[in-house]
Order: sequence, then C-alpha cells, then structure tokens
Amino acid sequence: MKAKKKNVIAIILGGGQGSRLYPLTETRSKPAVPIGGKYRLVDIPISNCLNSDIYRMFVLTQFNSASLNAHIKNTYNFSVFSHSFVDILAAEQTPDNPTWFQGTSDAVRQCMPHFLNHDFDYALILSGDQLYQMDFNEMIEAHIAAQADISIATLPVNAKDAPEFGILKTNAESCIEAFIEKPAAELLPQWESDVSDEMKAQGKHYLASMGIYIFNRKLLVELMKNPDTKDFGKEIIPQAVGHQKILSYQYEGYWTDIGNIDSFFEANIGLTDDIPQFNLFDNENKIYTRPRLLPPSKFQKTLIDKSLISEGCILNAKEINKSVIGIRSRIGVGTIIQNSYVMGNDYYQSIEDMKDDIYNDKLLVGIGERCFINNALVDKNVRIGNDVYINGGKHLENCSNELYAVKDGIVVIKKGAIIPNNFVVK
Repeated sequence: MKAKKKNVIAIILGGGQGSRLYPLTETRSKPAVPIGGKYRLVDIPISNCLNSDIYRMFVLTQFNSASLNAHIKNTYNFSVFSHSFVDILAAEQTPDNPTWFQGTSDAVRQCMPHFLNHDFDYALILSGDQLYQMDFNEMIEAHIAAQADISIATLPVNAKDAPEFGILKTNAESCIEAFIEKPAAELLPQWESDVSDEMKAQGKHYLASMGIYIFNRKLLVELMKNPDTKDFGKEIIPQAVGHQKILSYQYEGYWTDIGNIDSFFEANIGLTDDIPQFNLFDNENKIYTRPRLLPPSKFQKTLIDKSLISEGCILNAKEINKSVIGIRSRIGVGTIIQNSYVMGNDYYQSIEDMKDDIYNDKLLVGIGERCFINNALVDKNVRIGNDVYINGGKHLENCSNELYAVKDGIVVIKKGAIIPNNFVVK
C-alpha cells in the first residue's frame, strides 16, 4: 500500500546556530547556505519531498532566518487549487513556550499546534543540512507494512566513522533493539548489525542513524507532551527503544551530513567529479530552487576543467580547475581558480556603478585580475582586488578576522568582504 499524499507531513529541522559552519552562517541560517553554485541547503530535503509526492512541508528555524524566508517565499509557490505548501515556522514566544528551541524535539513540541491544524497520519522529520537523494515513499511504505510506531533511516558505516553517530542494533525483522549515542571504539564489536553483502564487503557493519524519522501521529502527540525531552537522537529515540516498535530502514546511497566547513567544502568540490556521488543530472530526482531568469554565462579565453559553472557569470579568467562557480560570478583576466567554491553574487553592477567605483578607487564586485585562489570558499558579494594570492592548505593555522577565516586548511572569504590589491594568504 502506498501512503496517500494527504497523510504525510514533512518537518524540516533548520538546525541551531550553525557555529561549526561559521563564517558561512554569520548572516544566514544553516539551511540558507548556498550549495552547488545555485542552490541552498534547504532545497535538498524539500526536493526529496517533492520527488516523493510529499507536498506539505514545515521548515523550523530560529537563527538568521531572513534570507531563508526570502528564498522559500520566492521559490516554492504552488497553485491556489492545490493543498501544497512550504511554511516557515520560526521560534516564537507564547505563554506556554517562553524560550527558544532547546533541541530538535523541543522545536517540534513548540510547533505542534501548527502541525495539528492539518490532517496527517505520519510525520516525516528531516534535517535541513544533509546532502542525499532518497525516495521517502519507500520508507513510508516499509513503515506501514511493518506496522511500526517509529521508523529511522539508517546508513551502514565502518568502524572508523561509527563513533561519530548514534549506532543502532537491529533484530532479524530489522526492528531496533538497542541504541547508543557516539560509542567508544572498544564498544563497537557488540554493536554489529545485519547489513547487505555489498556493505559487508566495504567493512560497513554498523547502522548509524541518519536523523530521518517517521512517527505515527498519535505517538508523536503523546511523546511531545513531555517537556523534559529536548532532542530526538539523545532522548526521544533511546527512551522509545524497548517500548515502541521501531523500524530500521536501511539506505545505501550517498549521504553526507554537512556539519562543518570541511564536509561542506568536500561536498561541493565532489560535485565536479566525473561521476559525482550526488547526481545533479538525474531526470527522476530533480533539485528544485529559485528560478532566477539569468542570462547564459559568458567566457573569454578561459580554460575550464572539471568545474561547474552556474548561470549569469562573466568569466575572463585564465584557468578554472575542479571548482564550483556560483551565479553572477565575475572573474578578471589572468586569474587562476582551483579546488575552490566561489558562491557568486546577488546582483550585477551596472556600467555606471562600475565607472563610479573605478573613479573613486573602489574595488568592483567579483574577483579581480591576475589572482591565484586555491583551496578556498569565497562567499557572496565579495570584492577581491588585483594580484591577490590565496593558497589554502593544511599548512595554515585556524584563525578568523573581519575579512576571512581559516578552518581545516580551507580559506573562507567572508560575505561582502573587500580584499585589497596584492593581498596574500599563504
């Protein structure tokens, strides 16, 4: 039996302050961080829902939510004749809830009155900062077939990665019998679960929680009555093990949790591989985003290799290698970009504005001439002068100042930063 469209609502958790993604989250929430040159992180779970025939979604957020609000308002407009929506629920003070969201389940608890205004049998709870493509219909059908109270999407992982996750132990019916949050390496041998032969061959014997849950409506309402439980992974799920029927739904595709600058950078640069693990060119699983009606990108004497170039760019660069270039990027003559993600710009400068900036000795929006940029994340609307040299790598120590930050060897140029001529980071 296929779950009826009207019976499922999706709840997308916007995440906390996103401090591990700083400085990308200095002025925007985590789900609003640009990815792949033209998308936002929140487009991933929303697109997965749309591709799975789930058309009613709530996005829960509380930090720097203005750009996220604008993106969703300008992107997900459905027909007045449909019941589809993507609603943003920001943390709000009420007589019953005078505080901010205290964790994932507390966020759901505070927003329950809004959910209960809608008819649903199942609540699909998702994270807003993960990169994957998944058909939720299959998971919902497995949940219904098993007559489960809760289902958790699980990912086979190896012994090296297991201590980073909540690890589950399943029985022969794929029901979860035990749960441990971030186990120490010496405990792992007793936490092996039954996985496919392919996963065993890769040394992946442990089932990690992906932070994707299905709850039956009645149970969710019941669990949310306890104000002392603040988090799904740390409290709700461990407490439910042994008391509720919890199904493990094994997912074996590509999935990455974009929790820090390093994983975010790798996920974006990974899109430039010959056959990327995350497929942007899939007819069946489209990634939806705001239609900006931009002109085609324009190139002049630029050598491009293994790179993604978004719409509306004006590129006079010498070389662009293994990089992602975002919308409306402008890159000057003689510049070399390699192993970097340039997020692009929110606007074009007019010819008059550019003439004014040149007359007033101001740098233009974009990247100047004869620059060298390697192992870097360049946030939006930056003004980088001529002859700038930025060479990220493990040789650099972590630091942060008003122009840029270094995290795990990756140089992050902050949003709107003005980098003067001849500036050097090496």
